[in-house]
Amino acid sequence: MAFTLPALPYAKDAFGDILSAETFDYHHGKHHNAYVVKANELVAADAALQGKSLVELIKSSKGGLFNQVGQIWNHSFYWLCLSPEKKAPSGKLLDMINESFGSVDALVEKLKAEAVGHFASGWAALVLKDGKLEVTSYHDADTPVAHEGHAPLLILDVWEHAYYIDYRNLRPAYAEKLLKEAIDWDFVALNLDGEGVSRADQPG
Repeated sequence: MAFTLPALPYAKDAFGDILSAETFDYHHGKHHNAYVVKANELVAADAALQGKSLVELIKSSKGGLFNQVGQIWNHSFYWLCLSPEKKAPSGKLLDMINESFGSVDALVEKLKAEAVGHFASGWAALVLKDGKLEVTSYHDADTPVAHEGHAPLLILDVWEHAYYIDYRNLRPAYAEKLLKEAIDWDFVALNLDGEGVSRADQPG
């Protein structure tokens, strides 16, 4: 069974000037899809890889295949972290944010600093580690799936193709806009159950 490009959970034009339909056309329709196509080619060429889920391949592969399957998972999770409707953390998540960072604004600033300060391509992330919230980042196609004990709650794409159409080289503006206006905090809170990895997995 081949991996597929997951449908977006919202319309491509739902985000107004935060993210354009053109960005989704390229980022989801071309970049994300290219990882799916290449991963399927690599799996089809090796019988030992067939039947393994996306997460199983991430945990057992390296090099070219790791890059493809890691990026499929990262992008699939990233789309789920976004919401065209502005939301705010609440309940247990809000309590944990206040305990770890002092306020939601402080968390947003820390995530923005991680995204902006991350050299070259990669992902800024909020993870649950040892029962505590932690801000971190991953280079290139690296993913929280590959790191034992990193339960993903939120990831933000900081590859240039994620923002160049709408923000040109202004990564700080992109990070601030998404973090303040377009995060699905309900989805982030759902992932406190430690099952976030499974929400962007696909069967082999």
